[in-house]
This record gives sequence, C-alpha cells and structure tokens, in this order.
Amino acid sequence: MAWNSAHIAAGTRHLRRVDPILREVIDRVGPCTLKPHRNRFEMLVWSIVSQQISSKAARSIKDRLLAHVAPQRIVPAVLAGVSDPELRQLGISPQKLRAIRDLTERALRKEPCLASLHRYDDAEVIERLVEVRGIGVWTAQMFLMFSLGRPDVLPWGDLGIRTAIQRLYDLPALPDRGECERVAVAWRPHATLASWYCWRSLE
Repeated sequence: MAWNSAHIAAGTRHLRRVDPILREVIDRVGPCTLKPHRNRFEMLVWSIVSQQISSKAARSIKDRLLAHVAPQRIVPAVLAGVSDPELRQLGISPQKLRAIRDLTERALRKEPCLASLHRYDDAEVIERLVEVRGIGVWTAQMFLMFSLGRPDVLPWGDLGIRTAIQRLYDLPALPDRGECERVAVAWRPHATLASWYCWRSLE
C-alpha cells in the first residue's frame, strides 16, 4: 500500500497526538509534501549517485546526467547507451559506475522486475534490491519510501535521521538502530511520515 493525501492527513494527526516533540516540528515545518517518484529505475540511479556525497554535489551530477540524455528520460535502455567515459566525465565515481551498470543490466533482464516490486512486502523488496551491486539496505529503504510510497519505513541507518532523533529527543550520542526503533514505536504505522519530518527538522 502506498501513501496518498488521505494517509498523510491521518498520519499527521496520529503523530501530533502521540509525540509532542514531533508536533512542534509539524507546526514549524507545515504540511508534508511527499510524492512518490514514479520512475523506479531513475529513483534507484539517483539513490546510488547520492551515496556518501552532499545533496548539493548529488544534485549537480543529476542535473548533468539529465542534460546529457535529454530529451530522453533515465530508463535502462537510454543509460545503457551512455558510455563509461561519458558517465565518469559527468562526475560519477568508478564504484558508482559499476553499481549503475549492474542495475542497468539487471533492469534490462528484469532481475529484479522493478515494475512488480510493489507486489512484495517491505522485507521482500529489500531482499531483492540488495542483490544489485551498490544497493544496500539504506538505498532499498529510500526506494520503499520515495518510489513505492510505503508508509511505515524507518531508515534507522540514515545519518540525518539519527542526527534529528538525537537533537529532537536530547540524546547524549547518535542513536543506534535499537534506540531509533524505540523512539519510533509511537510513530507506527506512520514512520515514513515521521522520518520526513525528522529530515525537515534539520533544515
């Protein structure tokens, strides 16, 4: 099940009721603007590109790649036609290039079939995606949240989420997975929405 405006409204009411700290964040940030990214392949490419670099640097690479393939879209057949030297010149590192190539080749073979991933539960989606080179649990969680629109994903390994939880809940150190999960108990089944507000709290 993917979230929509009704889920966001219900989730916002739930979070405001159960978590006074998030209620203040919601009041400050305003309405959630989450919208699923419909191009699943492109979403995974962007997730790979964004790994371990600043959002500004990732945006720059994305813009260059989009301009390079324009007016075509980021789909497997198009990306397969862009050479390795071209991708390197756009700022994609050798490691990420290998990951993008593996993703592209698998997508062309439909292994996994990205169009059918919505049929599986969250754990099964992660299991299938992490078989792709360069895709770990974090990238798979981003896919669940921002492509499939799953409503109850907690990206416990994300530095932004951990930093936000530490600051918002006045923890002495960055929380580990267990601490993140404990804080998120009250958020369920709207952890995706809560995570979005955690990220916005850092801005």
